[in-house]
Amino acid sequence: MKLKIFVSVAIVAVVGAIFLLKSNDNGGNVMAEAQKTKSNKKVLVAYFSASGVTAKVADRLSKATGADLFEIKPAQVYTNEDLDWTNKKSRSSVEMADRNSRPKIANKVTDMSKYDVIFVGFPIWWYREPSIIDTFMESYDFSGKQVVPFATSGGSGMGDSGSIMQKLVPKAKVDSGKRFNSSVSEADLKTWAEKWL
Repeated sequence: MKLKIFVSVAIVAVVGAIFLLKSNDNGGNVMAEAQKTKSNKKVLVAYFSASGVTAKVADRLSKATGADLFEIKPAQVYTNEDLDWTNKKSRSSVEMADRNSRPKIANKVTDMSKYDVIFVGFPIWWYREPSIIDTFMESYDFSGKQVVPFATSGGSGMGDSGSIMQKLVPKAKVDSGKRFNSSVSEADLKTWAEKWL
């Protein structure tokens, strides 16, 4: 009698365990499918970083969003002297004083057409995006794409970066963007980026 009860309880336990495992598998698959359908968008994080600060934020944003990562590399690397904003004759000062300046870029995104959302990162220079970002924006067809600027700065805001970038790519939707400090977390970046994904 005890053996029959034990066997019956064991069978019920095994069947219950199989049922639970099967439910969890289906639930997991449903969750995975929900995540897939929530965002089928292909995302790129493109960035220019003169000192490495923007590069770190871009890397965190790429990991947080599952995006491809692309560094915008200047054909001529910026030296410390080039970046001396106190010298009106430094390379960066001269470029930023001339709105038509378009510093050359050494590399290209292989296939920009496959991306739906492009996060574009840069340090704030003279209260806006560096001129090399203007070069980047004019180098591709952004028609129908969502462009989201993000920047790093010790204290300056985004300025007119979003509206300047929008004028360069009128057939895209360019957000006003957001400035982050260097210590922004991956979790905070993910929360911020989710509305475009």
